[in-house]
Amino acid sequence: MTERGGHFRDVPYMGVIWVVAEAVKRGFWNGNPDWCNLGQGQPEIGEMPGAPERIRSVTIEPEDQAYGPINGTDEMRQAVADHYNRLYRQGKKQYTKENVGIAQGGRLMLSRVFGALQGRLGYQVPDYTAYQDMMDYAESRVEPILIPTLAENNFSIPAAEFDAAVREQNLDAYIVSNPCNPTGHVIQGETLAAYCATARDTGCALVLDEFYSHFIYDGDDPATGPVSGTEFVDDPNLDPILCIDGLTKSFRYPGWRVGWVLGPPEMIETLGRAASAIDGGPSMVTQRMALNALEPSYADQETTALRAEFVRKRNMMRDRLEGMGIRCLGGDATFYIWACVDGLPDGFNTGIDFFWKALDRQVMTVPGNFFDVNPGGKRSGKPFEQWVRFSFGPPYDNVDLGLTRLEQMLREAGVDC
Repeated sequence: MTERGGHFRDVPYMGVIWVVAEAVKRGFWNGNPDWCNLGQGQPEIGEMPGAPERIRSVTIEPEDQAYGPINGTDEMRQAVADHYNRLYRQGKKQYTKENVGIAQGGRLMLSRVFGALQGRLGYQVPDYTAYQDMMDYAESRVEPILIPTLAENNFSIPAAEFDAAVREQNLDAYIVSNPCNPTGHVIQGETLAAYCATARDTGCALVLDEFYSHFIYDGDDPATGPVSGTEFVDDPNLDPILCIDGLTKSFRYPGWRVGWVLGPPEMIETLGRAASAIDGGPSMVTQRMALNALEPSYADQETTALRAEFVRKRNMMRDRLEGMGIRCLGGDATFYIWACVDGLPDGFNTGIDFFWKALDRQVMTVPGNFFDVNPGGKRSGKPFEQWVRFSFGPPYDNVDLGLTRLEQMLREAGVDC
């Protein structure tokens, strides 16, 4: 038999998965108390001060054994619509189940979106690492257009510049994680309203990846509530604005793989058609569980407690990283700190060098280059070579231990911290 090669393309690990794979080679496993995963892409999942008890069981009904509707059950879709109407749409035109699609997690929902997009797609860097491979999958239909950002703008695009870019570049769609992974910056208030107005006025589809929507802070304190583009939608049935979220981050149930999208019914139907080939629809069982998490009193207690606990961890991490001579970008959202290590000694002052040195101490971080979304690898250079994403997703004591190890590492390198 003749040997053949090249069956699969070379598929790289996404940033966090590469970090975990390298740590596993050295003995890491999820939950290993000897390790500190400050690269973690999920929030802590256990009991938390002020939060309701974790949901631990579900009654599986006979109909749950069958395939469910492509875009989710009517009950789940309406529960999501009600959740957004309660938080963002008081006195405004309401979302209905027809405005909602359900998928088995956020990346799967994004896969549906990229399976349906066509034309000129605007994006920024740094941003969520998975966008690059999704753009590559859709290269026959999608032309990625990079809209530059500046550090002084927290690597975000001011509203006027966004409007100008959409018009000058003739964009058909624009995607951004908001709040942003990795920078922790959140587009909100008048700026977010202006983004939505640009989408409405130009017809450019605005795809807002809102998975960190409840991790919002007001200075050193928890904010009073979440942020979503749905607040600034005029007509849920007409505005070309898609808002994607789920239970993974803000409800601390990543293993359930529950995601959703809100938008005009026509766009939701198209995403359902894409799902018929991509994934076949979400689990009936996880949707039944999710109904409990979206019950208003449970949801509000969980997300309020989340902001209080995570801002406490954010403040600790920021202060101690800055005490090590690491420059932290100001971020008021997510559970990440985007930080520059250019002030550290040689051997520690790039993201990849810092990663390897920290890994020797059983501390995991994510080098900034992973967030340089670069479809097709066409752009040269490494603009985020000296940046690192630090996560305060793990429990407080584990974050504390990880920072202590990093302080010791840098002291031994001659850094006064």
